Amino acid sequence: MAKNEGPRINDEINARTCRLIGVDGSQLGLFGIRDAQRIADEQNLDLVEIAPNAEPPVCKVMDYRKFKYEQDRKAKAARKKQVKVEVKEMKFRPKIDVGDYTTKKNHVMRFLKKGARVKITIMFRGREMAHPEQGRMVLDRLAEDLKPYATVESAPKMEGRNMHMVVAPIKGAFDEKKADKDDVETEKEN
Repeated sequence: MAKNEGPRINDEINARTCRLIGVDGSQLGLFGIRDAQRIADEQNLDLVEIAPNAEPPVCKVMDYRKFKYEQDRKAKAARKKQVKVEVKEMKFRPKIDVGDYTTKKNHVMRFLKKGARVKITIMFRGREMAHPEQGRMVLDRLAEDLKPYATVESAPKMEGRNMHMVVAPIKGAFDEKKADKDDVETEKEN
């Protein structure tokens, strides 16, 4: 009935003696496992081996289910606070029209506003491979247009038939612009 995860409790503990810690955290001293188990049973609590590699092992008297529940809640709260950085991808072509460029640039801006990093890919087909500088010009133009909002995390580089560049949002860049727009709108209203 041995579990692979978590500390050993009650009958799973196989040491002869242990250093016992009470419910309040006070050290009670060295006890035989049977005596320690009896003390835990008298209080309707569990005997939990918290330091199995110590000599002798350290056991604590506690309500194991309550302890496990608190640990699960803390882990859940930590996962909730964890920030997931998304990497979005936007694909361009070396011969892109102005309207298409603006639309795709606006998509990239939307991704950056949401806090995602954006991988920008220039796809080359056929004879376009002979002129990688055209793709580089598109990426440089985009980097220049996004300068107030994003930083270039990895410079443009060729990988096979594609050229990649990664941009990351600058913290607070969109907040300032929003505040400026609000000021302009209030002035118009007055």
